[in-house]
Amino acid sequence: MTAGFLHTGELKDLTVRDPKGDKIGTVEQVWLDDHTGRPEWVTIKTGLFGTKETFVPLSGARSDGDTLTVAHHKAHVHDAPHVDADQHLDAEEERALYRHYGLSGNGAAGTGRTDDVGTAAARKTRGEDELIRSEERLHVGTEEQEVGRARLRKVVVTENVATTIPVSHEEVRVVREPIRDGDKVRADIGEAESEVTLHAERPVVGKEKVAVERVRLETDKVTEQQEISETVRKEQIQYDDGTGRRGRRGNEPGRGGGRGPQH
Repeated sequence: MTAGFLHTGELKDLTVRDPKGDKIGTVEQVWLDDHTGRPEWVTIKTGLFGTKETFVPLSGARSDGDTLTVAHHKAHVHDAPHVDADQHLDAEEERALYRHYGLSGNGAAGTGRTDDVGTAAARKTRGEDELIRSEERLHVGTEEQEVGRARLRKVVVTENVATTIPVSHEEVRVVREPIRDGDKVRADIGEAESEVTLHAERPVVGKEKVAVERVRLETDKVTEQQEISETVRKEQIQYDDGTGRRGRRGNEPGRGGGRGPQH
């Protein structure tokens, strides 16, 4: 947390809160002391007063990140005298602000000397003599996106399978045996026939389904270097010191420029 002297560029657009943390508004303008060049007051537009802005002294204020905590409570700030923020503070306007916030002419709390308040008031101006130099900076990162799909599909195809299997069958042959003496065989003359049943094997084909392997898809991440080229813009501050010599700031890498306009 930073206390004490705050630069104009550090004050612009800060969220203003009171000592209890209640939000009062946002810094609209920064008013400088013409003699010291230091910020003395900020104006806050709370949305309640039309074109008027409320003045708050920077005495006792501190900043923390994007927050400016002032030494006066929200209700006290809202009750401050409303003056036109588009011109110099005149002596009477600043006296009224000092009285409201209990400040002396040099910004210290209490009831010290106030005889030079008018001189101090005449020196209070907004920070319009400053410019903010801005530039673009390139931020490069990666994001994951879908670039395609891989599919695993199973289809049925037909193929011929040839194999050899032995098969047997019965064939008829004629066997002749002579009748021996003593064989008791009846002799008949006439027509007759004899029958033999023949057998043969034939191929029989059957099919069964058998799981033979598992197939799946996997991905591998491959990292490669890819060069990125992009243009960025930056501002340059040019100045004329009144002697005819000109110069510029902000054209060197990493070098900052001036402060910004406060309106």
